[in-house]
Amino acid sequence: MAEGRTTLEYTPTWVVALVCGVIVIISLAVERFLHYIGKVLKKNNQKPLFEALQKIKEELMLLGFISLLLTVFQGMIAKICISEELASKWLPCDKKEHKAATKSTAHFESFFSSFTSHHGAGRRLLAESSASSDYCAGKGKVPLLSITALHHLHIFIFVLAVVHVTFCALTILFGGAKIRKWKQWEDSAAKEEHNLATVQSRRYIQVQDHDFIKTRFQGLGKSYVLMGWLHSFFKQFYGSVTKSDYTTLRLGFVMTLCRGNPKFNFHKYLMRTLEADFKKVVGISWYLWLFVVIFLLINIDGWHTYFWIAFVPFILLLAVGTKLEHIISQLAHEVAEKHIAIEGDLVVQPSDDHFWFNRPRIVLILIHIILFQNSFELAFFFWIWVQYGFDSCTMGQVRFIIPRLVIGCFIQFLCSYSTLPLYVIVTQMGSSFKKAIFDEHIQDGLVGWARMAKKKNAKKNGADGSSKVGHKEESPSVIQLQKLSNK
Repeated sequence: MAEGRTTLEYTPTWVVALVCGVIVIISLAVERFLHYIGKVLKKNNQKPLFEALQKIKEELMLLGFISLLLTVFQGMIAKICISEELASKWLPCDKKEHKAATKSTAHFESFFSSFTSHHGAGRRLLAESSASSDYCAGKGKVPLLSITALHHLHIFIFVLAVVHVTFCALTILFGGAKIRKWKQWEDSAAKEEHNLATVQSRRYIQVQDHDFIKTRFQGLGKSYVLMGWLHSFFKQFYGSVTKSDYTTLRLGFVMTLCRGNPKFNFHKYLMRTLEADFKKVVGISWYLWLFVVIFLLINIDGWHTYFWIAFVPFILLLAVGTKLEHIISQLAHEVAEKHIAIEGDLVVQPSDDHFWFNRPRIVLILIHIILFQNSFELAFFFWIWVQYGFDSCTMGQVRFIIPRLVIGCFIQFLCSYSTLPLYVIVTQMGSSFKKAIFDEHIQDGLVGWARMAKKKNAKKNGADGSSKVGHKEESPSVIQLQKLSNK
């Protein structure tokens, strides 16, 4: 029996026990670490972050299932044979560079060889692919996908998920740090509202003299649409949200959606919204996996797909930032074009009409796509670097590598410090509020009340069905709470 094909029957028991023990210890350590984080979050009443942690666990479980499928079916996949002509089409690297690629692959093997015993140095990490190669060679064909390639794909999927979760966490962390700086604006606005002398001294003021109008309107009317968009484009790079923006948008939200609660803590609501949205952003949805499959399909030699694909999240990020800044400018335009002077504070009117397709939620989906594609780009770069070496044909030339890294870092920075804070505050200018407007215990109480009311109405309608014709409609408040609980 060849040394490279040694089975468990001829493997020392202490080696099997040692390897299994190490794997179990590492797995249990990670599991207990995540469990401890969950206990801390629940203790601090951080339910949205706890749900985000559960989402991460689901992604890890999905990765484990993918790993299981790759391991179980690797022999079957490797024995699917195709013609050499078909296998030579749509290659990431030219066949002429095959020897160089084989040589660079040794970089990865030597990197991991230090972690193996001297009996296993130079072995494949999953299995030898010679059996499947000999099987197809006997038919004059080649394997559909070698075991080595399957293992490399296995590692790439794992690296992609880890990088995506890490980058999302960093984005939320840095974006949340900037939003926390707005607390001083919240305290200042609340202090002014509770100051009776300040409230009584408010008089009619010219709209053009208001700080919000000065910085956002700038006298540009409807005939200067292009100038308005250009101003919004550059505004996202400096002072994306100012104090006058925050206080004006805050007042518009409170006066429109929380008129009965003038002491509403808008900043606390923004933080709860950010935590709730993190659960949605950290996951990998089906359309993101579809993007991965499409990229792997068109990553053909000479197309430089890895280069131009980096511009997709870059362009989307600039478009989203420009749109969010333009929405603030639109709110200023509406007030400036309707009023010459106002009494007291300037109040804007939130509306879904300012957003794409009248749906503020689309912005969150785009940010989700931006973060994932950027994570994918950087994960792909580091995976190629470690797996095949810096000189791999898949890596590309230096003139393509440097722009990719610069764009990736720029996207991460701009999304953390500008786009994400913009999203959190501007999307509150829609026609409805999110369930994060309620505290956790109030959310649970309202949702529970709505469900009980629904069951009670159903039982009542069932009991009266034999004697009454028709159906009693649920109250609008119950319907609204049910919709809110499903968001």
